[in-house]
Amino acid sequence: MANESKRAEEIVAELRKHTNQKNIDGMARFGITSKNAIGMSMPEMRGMAKKIGKDHLLAIALWKTDVYEARVLAALIDESEELTSSQMDAWASGFDSWAVCDVCCMELFWKSPLAYEKCLEWSKHKEEFVKRTAFSLMAVLAVHDKKSPDSRFEKLFSIIEREADDERNFVRKAVNWALRQIGKRSENLRVKALVVAKKIRTHDSKAARWIANDAIRELEGETAKKVAKIREKMRKKK
Repeated sequence: MANESKRAEEIVAELRKHTNQKNIDGMARFGITSKNAIGMSMPEMRGMAKKIGKDHLLAIALWKTDVYEARVLAALIDESEELTSSQMDAWASGFDSWAVCDVCCMELFWKSPLAYEKCLEWSKHKEEFVKRTAFSLMAVLAVHDKKSPDSRFEKLFSIIEREADDERNFVRKAVNWALRQIGKRSENLRVKALVVAKKIRTHDSKAARWIANDAIRELEGETAKKVAKIREKMRKKK
C-alpha cells in the first residue's frame, strides 16, 4: 500500500498543476463543496483516469487524500468487484457534496452486487449525503441495471414514499430523482410511479409535495412515456 500512497501523492501533485480558481468558484455556485478542490473539468479527469487504468488499491489511496478531484478519480478507476460493504460505507460517510456522491453511484457503486442492499440500508441513515446516496443509487440502477425485473424496483416504492418527507435539499432531490428514473424504466413502472407520486402528494410536508408534483409533471409528459417504452424495448432485446 506504501507504493500506492506514493503514487497517489504524485497524481495529486499532477492534478494541482491544473488548479483553476474560476472553476472552483463555479463549483461553489452549483452547490459543490470547493474545500480541497483543484478545479479540473470532468472530461480532464476522465482522460487522466483512462491513462491510469483500473486500480483498486490506488483508488483507495487517492480517496484518502481528501482532494475532490482525487476522489472523483478514485471512483473512476476503482474495480467494482473489489468493493466491500465496509469500503462502500466509509466512502458514503465521507461524501461532502452531491457531485462526489453521484459520481460514485454512476461510475462504481451500481455495478456492485451489494448495490440494492446498500439502497435499503442507507435509506434510513441520518447523515444527509449517506441518505442521498441510497436514492441516487436507486436512480442510477433504474437506468443501468438492464437485467433486473420491474418487480425489484417496485419494492423500492415503499421506501421512496417513506422518506419523501425529508426536507433536506440533497435528500429530497435524490428521492425525486429515484422516483422519476424508476418511472421511466418501463410503461408498467411509469404508471405505478404515478400512483406512488399521487400518494406522496397527500403527505403534510413541503418536501413531499415538491417531490410528487415534479415527478407527476415529468412522468405524465409525452417524453417520459416515450423514454419508458424505449427502455423497455431495449431490455427485452437483450
